[in-house]
Amino acid sequence: MPDFGTGISRPPHMSSPGGEVVRLLTAKRQMVVLAESCTAGLAADMIARFPGASKVLWGSFVTYTADAKTRMLGVPKALIKEHGAVSSPVALAMAEGALGRSGASWALSITGLAGPGGEGVPVGTVWIGLAGPGGKPEAKSILFKGNRNEVRAAAAAAALQWLLERILTVEEFLV
Repeated sequence: MPDFGTGISRPPHMSSPGGEVVRLLTAKRQMVVLAESCTAGLAADMIARFPGASKVLWGSFVTYTADAKTRMLGVPKALIKEHGAVSSPVALAMAEGALGRSGASWALSITGLAGPGGEGVPVGTVWIGLAGPGGKPEAKSILFKGNRNEVRAAAAAAALQWLLERILTVEEFLV
């Protein structure tokens, strides 16, 4: 078991935000749905790696193109045209669309520019959207450094970490 340099052994599920998502959502009897663009299913994969994922992972919409965001999630074309695919309004619309099309309690969306090139925003810009119980949908932006796959992996992990924080916040708020 990894000890993260602390000398304290932790179970394998704690070495990954995906494993923690499985553990927490299983305990709460809740599910998550993902809507992924630049990560192309990587965040869902980070959850699916762990036993019990089928109890908490409703599914994942891989919406790599603007057309896919519109057709699969109902993101308005005008919203994408006005704000760009890599934006707070689009991340929010993706999360809300995924939540509305699923039986999940939580929805997590990821849209960004992993590189190596692109227009409109700096390479490494990622917007994450989150919708679920205990509040209105939120979005936040993170600028990641690294090559294409490093940006994608960091974005997926950061999204899952934010989901974990929100699950715990809602849990503390509702107790």
